[in-house]
Amino acid sequence: MTDGDTETAILDAALTEVLAHGIRRTTASDIARRAGVSRQTLYRYWPDAQALLAALVTRELIAVLPRERTALTLEEFADGLVETADRMRALPLVDRLRTTDPELFARYILERLGTSQRGIHREIATRIAAGQSAGFVRAGEPDQLAAMLLLVAQSAVQSAPLVEEWLPPEAWQRELRAAVAGYLRPKGARR
Repeated sequence: MTDGDTETAILDAALTEVLAHGIRRTTASDIARRAGVSRQTLYRYWPDAQALLAALVTRELIAVLPRERTALTLEEFADGLVETADRMRALPLVDRLRTTDPELFARYILERLGTSQRGIHREIATRIAAGQSAGFVRAGEPDQLAAMLLLVAQSAVQSAPLVEEWLPPEAWQRELRAAVAGYLRPKGARR
C-alpha cells in the first residue's frame, strides 16, 4: 500500500467512525483499528486525532468544490455557488456534526477559520475576479466580496434545518441564488 493509499484508508475509516459515533466519541484507536493500521502508523500522518479529524472535514468539504472555473454569466456564477453549498449541506458528515457536535460548528463560526474555509474563500475570490474581468460582477475587492459570500453560504448551509419549514430545499436554493446574484450584480445592471 502506498502512502496515499494508507492516508486515504485512514481518512475513510475516520469518516465511517465519525458517521457512526460523532467526533467526540471517535478515538485514534477506533480509526486505526477500522483502517487496519497501527496507531503509530496513524501518527505518522497526523500528530493527533484532532488533526486527523480536521483533515477529514477539509477533505470532505473541498471535494464538493466544482472543478471548472468558467462562469460566463452572473446566473452561472450564482448557480455554481448554490450547487456547491447544496452539496455541502447534503454531506452526511455535515449532518452528523450538526446533530452530534454542534460546538464544532460554533468553533468555526465564532472563533477561527479552518483550512477548508480558507480554500473555499480563495476559490470564490478567484471566480469573483474572473467575473469582474468579464463584467458581470460588481466592482469591489474580490477578497472582501468573497468573505461576505463565504459568510452567507456558510450560514445558509449550517442553519438550513432551522428554517426548513419556511425554506424547503427548492426554496432554499432559489433564495440563496437570489441573494448571491443580488449581492454581486453590478449597479444598474438588469436582472
